[in-house]
Amino acid sequence: MGQIVSKDLNKNINILKTILKDCDDIGYRTIKIGKNNKREACFVFSDGLIDKSLLSEYAIQLLLTISDDSTDLNLNSTELDKIAKESIAIPEVKEEEDLDKIVDAILAGETAFFVDKANKALLLSSRGWPTRGVGEPDTETVVRGPRDGFSETLKLNTTLVRRRIRDPKLKIKNMQIGRRSKTDIAIMYIEDIASLDILKEVNRRLDKVDIDAIIDSSMLEFLIEDNYLSPFPQIENTERPDTLAASLCEGRIGIIVDNSPFALIVPATIGTLSQSAEDYYSRWTITTIIRWVRLIAAFLSLLAPALYIAITSFHPGLIPTILTYYLGASRVNVPFPAVIEAYLMELTIELLREAGTRIAGPIGTTIGIVGGLIIGQAAVEAGIVSPLMIIIVAITTISSFSLPSYEWASGFRFCRFILMALAGTLGLYGIMLGIVILSTHFARLESFGIPFSAPYSGLGIEEGDLKDTLVKAPIQNLELRPIFTFPRNRRRIRKR
Repeated sequence: MGQIVSKDLNKNINILKTILKDCDDIGYRTIKIGKNNKREACFVFSDGLIDKSLLSEYAIQLLLTISDDSTDLNLNSTELDKIAKESIAIPEVKEEEDLDKIVDAILAGETAFFVDKANKALLLSSRGWPTRGVGEPDTETVVRGPRDGFSETLKLNTTLVRRRIRDPKLKIKNMQIGRRSKTDIAIMYIEDIASLDILKEVNRRLDKVDIDAIIDSSMLEFLIEDNYLSPFPQIENTERPDTLAASLCEGRIGIIVDNSPFALIVPATIGTLSQSAEDYYSRWTITTIIRWVRLIAAFLSLLAPALYIAITSFHPGLIPTILTYYLGASRVNVPFPAVIEAYLMELTIELLREAGTRIAGPIGTTIGIVGGLIIGQAAVEAGIVSPLMIIIVAITTISSFSLPSYEWASGFRFCRFILMALAGTLGLYGIMLGIVILSTHFARLESFGIPFSAPYSGLGIEEGDLKDTLVKAPIQNLELRPIFTFPRNRRRIRKR
């Protein structure tokens, strides 16, 4: 414990002014309370982080009307508690005697109330900083389904989940991470469903984090994931409260970080990263077809340019004769080998994608679409690339956008360039070598002790997890929760 609150009000204020020196956003409001205004008191708060109207109406105004008939100015804990219960109408009020914790509370948006001759201070919950309202998620849009999304406020985000799961078994454990930022973290899980081993591992990894500041949930994700060298995410993130609520009901654990609209979900697998929220709001037949389309899109995003390079450079005999004539004619004036041609176009697409991302609004979209059309047409007319290469690159780009998770798709983009290099040196043998290495990496990768390749690795196949991964069975047939989370209670639908 650090410094203790003194009974001398001026001493306490001087200590706070020393600790918070040159912090011009810290306000001090001194008032006199009690009969004949004999007792001095002071509010200390951070301007901009509090609701001034709340503090003024439900604390200052009421305290100025206190009638104290006692002549003893040695205010003990009982009398301070009496002030908190009878003279302050703010819902959350607690006592604190550690000045270091009081400073942390002030910087978090709470108001400290000091009274002369009292050896404790009251912390008033007065947070009221500007916040972004509940809006539709930009990264996970759906045609049918809830339209609300997380914001940068922790309390609001936990409330959106609580609205969907009104169960006392839904637990929310708060903690702080970051020596300087002291970022609030909320761990969410359903007590009688979530695995105790996974929950224990989550808490262990969070306790080990020792960093100056957590600015966004992605920083925490990188610090607690299993293999930071892997290009693939081992922790799922979402902007949608309905996605988090559904994951909690499967036995997974959510982590919400203050100041970030993206919640983390653990553990994550290939199956969960390939699913979209809309899968559960559409007909099961349509969702099954869409999941197969996503699977095809994943292979095209990873292999299409590499296959083009390998076949045109090493194995032209695999191409039908008529297509060979057309391909040969289209590449007559192309001065580069297929591998250089593919790399030029892929890098151009990546530049257009990055430019469209950095420029906000419709201008960014215009740059991406118009830039791609103009550059592609000009490259073909100049004889730099073949028309078929433009088609391959377009299919690859569209396929990468078909994957629900941006980080999951980014991992395929990274591996695509490696497979292109292997195809340019060894042909189809290089592609097969790359697929074997990638498959081995997936087989060895874990997410909080759970195989990342589940259920395709075998975990969950016998229990029927493929009914909600490779396909989408009717909801009536999804009686059991997925086995990969090792839920304590597997049954979620009880038939009568």
